[in-house]
Amino acid sequence: MTADTSALDALSPLDGRYAAKLAALRPVMSEFGYMQRRVQVELTWFIALSDAGFAEFAPLPADDRAFLLALVRNFSEADAQAIKDKEKETNHDVKAVEYWIKSRFAGRPALLAAAEFVHFACTSEDINNTSHALQLQAGRDIWLQGLDAVLARLRDLAHEHAAQPMLSRTHGQTASPTTVGKELANIAARLAAARERVAGVRLLAKMNGAVGNYNAHLAAWPDFDWEAFSRRVIEQPAPQGLGLAFQPYSIQIEPHDYMAELFDAVARANTILIDACRDIWGYISLGYFKQKLKAGEIGSSTMPHKVNPIDFENAEGNLGLANALLRHLAEKLPISRWQRDLTDSTVLRNMGVALGYAALAHQSMLTGLNKLELNRQVLEADLDQAWEVLAEPIQTVMRRHGVANPYEKLKDLTRGKGGITPEVLKVFIESLEIPAEAKSQLLALTPALYIGKAEELAKRI
Repeated sequence: MTADTSALDALSPLDGRYAAKLAALRPVMSEFGYMQRRVQVELTWFIALSDAGFAEFAPLPADDRAFLLALVRNFSEADAQAIKDKEKETNHDVKAVEYWIKSRFAGRPALLAAAEFVHFACTSEDINNTSHALQLQAGRDIWLQGLDAVLARLRDLAHEHAAQPMLSRTHGQTASPTTVGKELANIAARLAAARERVAGVRLLAKMNGAVGNYNAHLAAWPDFDWEAFSRRVIEQPAPQGLGLAFQPYSIQIEPHDYMAELFDAVARANTILIDACRDIWGYISLGYFKQKLKAGEIGSSTMPHKVNPIDFENAEGNLGLANALLRHLAEKLPISRWQRDLTDSTVLRNMGVALGYAALAHQSMLTGLNKLELNRQVLEADLDQAWEVLAEPIQTVMRRHGVANPYEKLKDLTRGKGGITPEVLKVFIESLEIPAEAKSQLLALTPALYIGKAEELAKRI
């Protein structure tokens, strides 16, 4: 926001209505964050060049190194604005960063003498692609923290309700019982796997010049191993390097295949969360869950009784927005005409928007999960009205003991017939020619007891 605008003027709700909820992501994925990382890349390359052994560029004094690292560490909005002001003159954003860095060398003889080694042999994309990777490194960490909070809450709820029987609904129809905890464990298991896929994507970067061949580098120092040097700068941890993975083959731009992999992986995790939001929304609708009340909160402007599942609805909507952007990024970014076109540049500026909607959804979903209160009375009543689900174990036990046509007999007894009662099943079971022990076990079975390994599986997650 500028002095003349407010959250009400924001074109994106991420910077308006929801601005406070994305305070952690904004310094990383904003243009400010992009600029700071450009400065980091330029200065990391510059310092590394000073240590490369060139007679023309002696190693920098310790105080100058500390000064340069402080430029990155203490990078401020005033610094970012100074670069933006310089860009108005240059009409080139990376060149503005270079000029700003050089402007900070005043009064430091060693830095002034070496000023032309800032951005040495680099194309803009050497700076940009590494900066984007650094942004995604930090942005992914924030995204993972949000997902981990949701995942931890799901695990807690799965353990807490591991033994609570619940009627399943396959195709929306009554089906073999499960437990509340097991259904939440299913979500947690899927999310844990999706999380590992996101965390496992290697973030690649290249520093190889205008078309990926070290042309300018070798023109200056033909006998220097520029590829090995570039690899060291990219792979060494900060402050000596950037702590990324080296990309040996590229055109002018890094091919962005890793970005597509990352964004696809995030979108898959988001899809699991959408599925979870819809399921939990449905369980609230059935009355399986109540929601904790908040004083003063209104559910409907006309119906005073309502407590709407708005957190899961908000999460679902924002996850959908995130995926629309993530899928466009994943499909578009790996495509570039010949050695370079500019279509990736404008699209990449929306990485933060995509992650922002996903991060917002994490917060909404966590809020919703924390509001849930189990309604055991409804769950138990629902099970007690669904004795037909015991047709499955009865016919399975009949199969074990060689009873002819067990499935068909239970089908005739139960399929499409409402009001199957314990008494109806008792009469049927007692008529069966099966061992007394098996008969006793079936007679003792209720829908609430027919949960298989659900409790064990829920506690295992």
